[in-house]
Amino acid sequence: MANLAKLVEVAPEAVQSLEAKLRARETSLPEKYRVLFSLRNIDGKGAHDALALALRDGSALFRHDVAFCMGQRQDPAAVEVLQAVLADTSEHPMVRHEAGEALGAIGRPECLDSLRRHARDAAPEVAETCQLALERIEFLQQAGPAGLRGGDSPYMSVDPTPPFPLETPMEQLRQILLDPNQRMFDRYRALFALRNRGGDEAVAVLCEAFGAASALLKHEVAYVLGQLQHPLSVPTLGRVLRDQREHAMVRHEAAEALGAVADPGCVALLRAHAADAEPIVAHSCVVALDVLEHEASGAFEYCAAVGGPAGAAGGAAVAAH
Repeated sequence: MANLAKLVEVAPEAVQSLEAKLRARETSLPEKYRVLFSLRNIDGKGAHDALALALRDGSALFRHDVAFCMGQRQDPAAVEVLQAVLADTSEHPMVRHEAGEALGAIGRPECLDSLRRHARDAAPEVAETCQLALERIEFLQQAGPAGLRGGDSPYMSVDPTPPFPLETPMEQLRQILLDPNQRMFDRYRALFALRNRGGDEAVAVLCEAFGAASALLKHEVAYVLGQLQHPLSVPTLGRVLRDQREHAMVRHEAAEALGAVADPGCVALLRAHAADAEPIVAHSCVVALDVLEHEASGAFEYCAAVGGPAGAAGGAAVAAH
């Protein structure tokens, strides 16, 4: 499996500075995210250790994005700590779900036992995630490079499943995505094929998927809409964010997707929910607004500054999940 992570080397002192910022009580949540996106791009044990430290943060939202970044790095050193998060039933299910997905992204044989143990977890989002992760690993082991003929992610993300081939008819993708009797693995494959195709019709089909029963599927739909940044998705994402009955992980992804689309209506919605009763949603809105403010300033990257003789931890930051 190809490693999509583009990790760079920086001076140890720079990594230590980032870790110190994570430890500092006065560091705000948006500032922690800037540090996170820098660490995500840095190679070596120091960055891994700082990320492992960040899994102790008080924000479940932040912890889940730390686990996400560990998976995107595809660093085998993260397997043990991710397994511990997945096994911790006192942890927020959203964080445990992200740990399971990250193990699937890393995809090494030592990930399998832990994923199998939790494939029937009491938390549905955790169980479904582990089932998907196992199927992803098995699929790519069997299919090899041919299994990715639907194309690598144009967003440089390690996705929970490969997409269906680009030539798959739109109506077939729609039927698979919206059919609750289809395997979740295939529904995800349809989801990522629609993302890769893009355009008005694909966005309309993706918005239909919010009628699904699975919170896991809906949260991934919202994530994908954030990657697409299509204005046609705004009314649906806004409705999902406002729906207090919706699962927190779905509302949080809707908030982050609205931040990615970034039109004036999105800003108003995010401000309205920045003090939401659900902390995960409120924190998502606060971070999304900070990203928007950063982009409006004309700055190049939403990362903490990292210097050193080995260069900066540059490149576009991976989107939060």
